[in-house]
Amino acid sequence: MTQKKKGSGGQRSLHVRVKTARGRTTSSQRWLERQLNDPYVARAKAEGFRSRAAFKLLEIDEKFKILKPGQRIVDLGAAPGGWSQVAARRIGLGRGRARIVGIDLLPVEPMPGAEFVQMDFLDEAAPAKLMEMLGGPADVVLSDMAANATGHKRTDHLRIMSLAEAAIAFAREILAPGGAFLCKVLRGGTEHTLLADLKRDFAQVRHLKPGASRADSAELFVLATGFRGRSEEESAGGDDAD
Repeated sequence: MTQKKKGSGGQRSLHVRVKTARGRTTSSQRWLERQLNDPYVARAKAEGFRSRAAFKLLEIDEKFKILKPGQRIVDLGAAPGGWSQVAARRIGLGRGRARIVGIDLLPVEPMPGAEFVQMDFLDEAAPAKLMEMLGGPADVVLSDMAANATGHKRTDHLRIMSLAEAAIAFAREILAPGGAFLCKVLRGGTEHTLLADLKRDFAQVRHLKPGASRADSAELFVLATGFRGRSEEESAGGDDAD
């Protein structure tokens, strides 16, 4: 690694450049260099968060106050646990009815008071498993799920939007009236259809781009608040199709 000095006027900052190494692809080299120069990565390490993604949720919650003491939270795509850490601090995990359950394909290191399952959320048994773990309706459903990137923008967009749609369907099943849903999506066109769908069931729906989300990323977040609750037909398993 080399360090490049930048800046003027008596101030300087160090930009870390990663030397090419045998077995390291160009893309992995760029990723490593970006990580080493990312201020949010440094902040996460300094403040004890498991990932830089924690600052995305912190920023959103500072503005919209979706996390409150005593809530029950579901964290979809939980690994490595940054969002659950933020939620734990805000809801007072370990006190009263406050509870966090999460799911991910990857293992999540234990967190006092939280419960995680290593499982594919798209497994048909996953929603029921999470409902059983939570033991009641949720106040907030968080989804930072993302499919592995293929490099093909259209394919990647459709894959992450498919995950978002599955998360929405689950949120409708588990959220208590008045609950909130926060989900990662990708800019690409179909996210507007998703917003229109959510507006049927939530009082307010908006797109967000927190400062901790990299400017060159197509990543967006959808925040839906004020869940209206399931209709009687849905609760009874009825079919309201014409």
